[in-house]
This record gives sequence, structure tokens and C-alpha cells, in this order.
Amino acid sequence: LCSVKSIKCKEMKKTGIFYGSTTGTTEAVAGIIAGKLGVSSADVHDVSKMTAEMVNSYDILLFGTSTWGDGELQDDWYDGVKLLKGLDLSGKLVGLFGCGDSESYADTFCDGMGIIYEDLKGTGCEFINGVSDADYTYSSSVAVVDGQFVGLAIDEMNESGKTDGRVTAWTEHIKTLL
Repeated sequence: LCSVKSIKCKEMKKTGIFYGSTTGTTEAVAGIIAGKLGVSSADVHDVSKMTAEMVNSYDILLFGTSTWGDGELQDDWYDGVKLLKGLDLSGKLVGLFGCGDSESYADTFCDGMGIIYEDLKGTGCEFINGVSDADYTYSSSVAVVDGQFVGLAIDEMNESGKTDGRVTAWTEHIKTLL
């Protein structure tokens, strides 16, 4: 936003959303997040197509994954994490979102998000605040640190009615950073 009197302009931080999605759920959540933040579809990317140039072109990076098997990352994220760990993400804000099934996989709920968090800790990025785990039902998650998920946890399988409210609350916080 520019002020007529001051010639100084506050430039909006450019936001990129990267997701790994096998069944389409995480991709759909990425689209909801993009809509709430006003992020263009051109800035929403499948992580399997991620390049260093793409990552470097954004100020805010939002990374989404589902959790598979016994608490594993979605397949496309293995190469994505390898790429990110090789970059200097200093000065970048990183927000994480994860999809999980808190009923069938209560002991590994949204672990994929926690794996990305652990892998990116040494890259110099600053993480966007997580979400309290108080409104969730699960037994264990590596994505929880001090009573908070390291990002936005979504359970479309069992709690789809809570998705919009959870995404709205998380994105409202992100908007304060733009």
C-alpha cells in the first residue's frame, strides 16, 4: 500500500503454496488456503515440480503434506525435503499444514507435517505459529510441540465440518504477516 505523502510503499510479501497429494485431499486444502489468502492459482504448486528458483521467488512458503503408512511423508515430499534442506531459507517465513486421519491413525496423526518441520529446522527459516491441539482427538503426533501442532492439522476423514473454521483461523493469522 502506498501513501501519497510518503512515497514509501509497503510491498506485500509474495506467498507460494506447495503441496504433496496422493488422493487429492491435501491439494484441495491447498486450494482452500489459497482462496482465503488471495493467493493466485499460479502460486500453488505440486511439490513434485518444485525447484530452487521457485522457492527463492517467495517470501512466505506454505508447505502441505498428508501422512501415510506408519507416520510417513507423502511420497512427493521426499525429494522436496531434500531440495529444501540444500537451500538457505533465511528470511523466509514457513507455514505448514498437514492432513491426517485421527481415528484410524490416531498414533501418527499428521506426522508428515512434523517430519517436514524437523527437516527444515536447520535451513534458517522462521516458522509461522502453529495451532493448539486442544480441539483435536488423537493419541500421538510428532507434529505436536508443547501442546501445539507445528502448523495447521486437518482431518477431512472424520472432522471435515471443522476444516473451514480451522483454515480461516490459521489464514487470518498469516494475513497479519503479509
